Amino acid sequence: MPRGSREACHTGCAAYPEGVSAPLVLGIETSCDETGVGLVRGYDLLVDAVASSVDEHARFGGIIPEIAARAHLEAMVPTIERALATAQVTLDEVDAIAVTAGPGLVGPLTTGAAAAKALALGLGKPLYGVNHVIGHAVVDELVDGPFPERVMALVVSGGHSSLLLVDDTVHVTELGSTLDDAAGEAFDKVGRLLGLPYPGGPHIDRLAREGDPAAIRFPRGLTAPKDQARHATDFSFSGLKTAVARWVESRRDAGEEIPLEDVAASFAAAVADVLTAKTIAACRREGVSTLVVGGGFSANSQLRDMAAERCAQAGIELRIPPIRYCTDNGAMIAALGSAVVRRGMPASPLDLPVDSTMPLTQVLV
Repeated sequence: MPRGSREACHTGCAAYPEGVSAPLVLGIETSCDETGVGLVRGYDLLVDAVASSVDEHARFGGIIPEIAARAHLEAMVPTIERALATAQVTLDEVDAIAVTAGPGLVGPLTTGAAAAKALALGLGKPLYGVNHVIGHAVVDELVDGPFPERVMALVVSGGHSSLLLVDDTVHVTELGSTLDDAAGEAFDKVGRLLGLPYPGGPHIDRLAREGDPAAIRFPRGLTAPKDQARHATDFSFSGLKTAVARWVESRRDAGEEIPLEDVAASFAAAVADVLTAKTIAACRREGVSTLVVGGGFSANSQLRDMAAERCAQAGIELRIPPIRYCTDNGAMIAALGSAVVRRGMPASPLDLPVDSTMPLTQVLV
């Protein structure tokens, strides 16, 4: 089994009439540093196999696209073979191929798209190039069942902090996004500032559980009355990151010990406060009663706890997939592929391009 690999099996809720088999969709995800392969039939996840190259990037303090692309190339065939073996299916049984077309890093995206095109051509199966970010939300259908007609989706990761209004699973309106650093990106930068290993998010989360979230009052970006008119659904974490840096530097210059737990807890609380407050307000404005939170940063415990508390107070159903489905994975791409196949959307051309800045309103190429 390749280094950094994992796999999981899960049976969700069937949504097809008795005796009618839903199409089997193979999903490939290579937007960053994880090679993900998932197999989904309807709303049932047969397998989610992942091979990660994160350890190869840790010494650089961030993702190196060329290293990631080469790692995808090495891991692609073994990960597909492992997924098929675990699910006990063959390639001949696959009905459609879904692949991340964007957003993401061009090199890694191209590697995944090339593999998907080869499979689609060789098997004579339709190809669907889908949106990575929307997949982070739709993967929850494999866990909690089909979405209601309209949901709000908060997708937060190292590269994205996006607020999306989702109708019928595949029709997306982007209400807001980050104007600078994404939430996960801010966590990684503050982690480096505090001398923590890469990626910083899990380490800050661990420290924050031992600290006082009220110890330091860090700023909440774009929450002042003057910002609400223009940026009610947008996020900004660059100023917060700078405030943490200045606070830490002032203590170091004074020769004082840095209370890492309190800094982590106060910083994490500021991020979670902004994300949840703006999202709940958007749900109320749009009359939406279901919130889905996805993306790698949705594994953050402060965000999960605060979202659960505030959704309960507002009477909003909160849906957050298990942590293993929050980071990049093939299951989310297969889930979104299954959704577009179910709705009879047209397949992508075999020469489909990858798009590192694919608009979030574009579900399918």
